[in-house]
Amino acid sequence: MLSNDNTKYVLGVDFGSDSVRSLVVDTSTGEEVAGAVANYRRWAEGLYSDAAQNQFRHHPLDYLEGLEECITQALAQVPSGVAENVIGIGVDTTGSTPGPVDEHGTLLALREEFRHNPNAMFVLWKDHTALREAAEINDLARSWGGVDYTKYEGGVYSSEWFWAKILHTLRDDPKVREAAYSWVEVCDWIPAVLTGTTSPKVLKRSRCAAGHKAMWHEEWGGLPSEAFLTKLDPLLEGLRARLYTDTYTSDVKAGDLTAEWAKRFGLPAGIAVAVGAFDAHMGAVGGGARENTLVKIMGTSTCDVMVASKESLGDTLVAGICGQVDGSVIPGMIGLEAGQSAFGDVYAWFRDLLFWPLEALGEEVGITSEARMAIKRAILAKLTDEAAKVDPATTTVVALDWLNGRRTPYADQELKGALVGLTLGTDAPRIFRALVEATAFGSKAIVERFKEEGLQIDQVIAQGGIPGKNEFVMQVTADVLGMPIKVVKSEQSVALGAAMFAAIAGGRFKDVKQAQDAMGSGYSTVYTPEPARVQHYEGLYQKYLTIGEMLQDTLRSL
Repeated sequence: MLSNDNTKYVLGVDFGSDSVRSLVVDTSTGEEVAGAVANYRRWAEGLYSDAAQNQFRHHPLDYLEGLEECITQALAQVPSGVAENVIGIGVDTTGSTPGPVDEHGTLLALREEFRHNPNAMFVLWKDHTALREAAEINDLARSWGGVDYTKYEGGVYSSEWFWAKILHTLRDDPKVREAAYSWVEVCDWIPAVLTGTTSPKVLKRSRCAAGHKAMWHEEWGGLPSEAFLTKLDPLLEGLRARLYTDTYTSDVKAGDLTAEWAKRFGLPAGIAVAVGAFDAHMGAVGGGARENTLVKIMGTSTCDVMVASKESLGDTLVAGICGQVDGSVIPGMIGLEAGQSAFGDVYAWFRDLLFWPLEALGEEVGITSEARMAIKRAILAKLTDEAAKVDPATTTVVALDWLNGRRTPYADQELKGALVGLTLGTDAPRIFRALVEATAFGSKAIVERFKEEGLQIDQVIAQGGIPGKNEFVMQVTADVLGMPIKVVKSEQSVALGAAMFAAIAGGRFKDVKQAQDAMGSGYSTVYTPEPARVQHYEGLYQKYLTIGEMLQDTLRSL
């Protein structure tokens, strides 16, 4: 590719759970010119997290160092003249991932006295330490006599979300409580850092994050009232005033790239930085979200996103999902979010379970560490091949996919997974097949929840790490849903969605549709359901629902 001085480029930056990736995109054609990935160094070392306690924290330096590394590496790959013609940067992140800041907007973990304190860091989306606080929010919202602030959140507040995590931290750590002037989602903080607007009083807050995770809505003038918050816990007194009232969609500029960051990256100073949003929502745009389309971002977990016109949705409140928010996906439309707390993580758990003897005994019996790692890498591929050969009608195993709790329908992080119907003839491929079927049944439960509320789903689009790598999982999911699934061609469709918003904020396009039409990647594969399997799975899905209903109280109590 030769650079043309008339061609404009944008950067999409996608902050995931393990790494951050950047993508340089031609705004005229959608060509992905270059990309790079930077792993979070401290996270990779296992610092500041404790899986046994469901504690998962990200140090802000992992974000900042990874951001600089992945952008400079991507720009090092492009032809001469491209960097000078970059007109904008778009940022998406996982969420809800809030962190405490001082009056200047500095994350407390960037201050010397807090640099090793996990409570002073960003609380990752999958951190479930705030189960008690989420339960208290749900109880109060229904009983306090005022507005139910969860009604646009699907009616159930989750421990994965903003207020529960803040309250848990304030209760747990008096030093952080005293030093934290305000709190910020990482999808808001990164654009603020890039534009020099980190002060909580001026940084632009994401409509997506605020509406889906912080109970923000125009109906009650923004965030939940001071009366509600202080009734929840007096520790929250005054915090609402130090947060925000206004929120912004991602077609709006958060500000202009500062000279300092421009020099670090090798980009022009003053280019547009778009307001941030969550990865799934920008990913839905990158994947081609339209009305009556379900976009599934399928990786370690899933996020399932739809958009609906205000006219078609009317006064419907879709219960049991992760929120419905005006403009959270496409400005001018209602964004609806659902998802599964574990998807690929379920498969990784079973792989690690099978690998445990080699990990524990490998050195003792003379298997080298290199050989052990080769075996670990091969386990999932072999399981997939063998499970695909199993006729689903010949296995008795049914699984529940709640190994990390349930996000949708009706968030419940106290639930656990289960395997039912084991016999002496049950082998590893049959268990793996049951786990894959269970994750597909979890997807079907989300589809049914939308349909029960009158939403129409004409097509399913899939993207993320799994659709491009595991045909077996995708075919089972299509069979269970009874609908074709289109796989997005771009392997970086989330970063591509962020790039589309960068192009809008940079003035290249007037709206999302224009950006999608010009920059969309199209689809690489369509998985078509097999009629015989559809019928079989409809019956098995009913058993999945029955087993879940029977066991859920017991599973919560474990």
